[in-house]
Amino acid sequence: MGLVTFLYTLYLIAPIALLLVGSFGTSWTNSLLPTGFTLDWYREVIGDASFRRAFMTSLEVVAATCVVNVVLGVPFAYAVFSAANRGVRLAARIFTLLPVAVPELVLGFGFIIVFSSDYLPWLGTTWLLICAHIVLTLPYLVATLLGDMDRLGIADMEKVAETLGAGFWQRFRDIVLPSLRYSLLSGLMMVTAISIGEFQISNLVAGFLSRPYPVVLLQAFYGATGLACAATVILIILALLAAFGGAAGAHLAQLRQKVRA
Repeated sequence: MGLVTFLYTLYLIAPIALLLVGSFGTSWTNSLLPTGFTLDWYREVIGDASFRRAFMTSLEVVAATCVVNVVLGVPFAYAVFSAANRGVRLAARIFTLLPVAVPELVLGFGFIIVFSSDYLPWLGTTWLLICAHIVLTLPYLVATLLGDMDRLGIADMEKVAETLGAGFWQRFRDIVLPSLRYSLLSGLMMVTAISIGEFQISNLVAGFLSRPYPVVLLQAFYGATGLACAATVILIILALLAAFGGAAGAHLAQLRQKVRA
């Protein structure tokens, strides 16, 4: 069992380690490891206008995706959680998970068909890219919120508040939102990590001036290997920062629950 775990860990780490080594190598041609040492590849990524534009586009898409996820995800998760009919709750959960079950390629082709028509000529715009990322990430945030609503016992707290005369909006403001703040943070970090690294549907719906970082990154692999490695390492660092942020948010939520208990 230990050997299997070691081999699996090595399988996951080895490609990332090779990318990291390659990003500092002067030349990497027909050999297992690169030769030389340089920081020029990182300087070239930072100085490349297409990478800078793609990086800013990714930041815009991530920020907008997170904002809309909060606006849509919190009320939707609460509505599903509060639904009295179990069939309604089950149907809502299944509907929410459809974008996860359907391949991104299918969703991308659907966007192309719908938004490349004369009536909806919005293919290639940044806002359509944002909409695509919202469709892909919203189920993860809703699933996180629903799971924590059950775990935190929000329904019981609301019942107590209702017996004391608290109305719907007061319960939602004073109980639901404060209880979910750490869960929301954790979910948004997950949304950020997914959005930063998303490629398939972005490659299909993004225009030339609205290409996010992963799409431009793919084109780098047709050029210098060191440049592509450096650009990939930057993307990995961004995704890891988002993942660690989500883990920290979840840890804070657990500590808070232990203190309350």
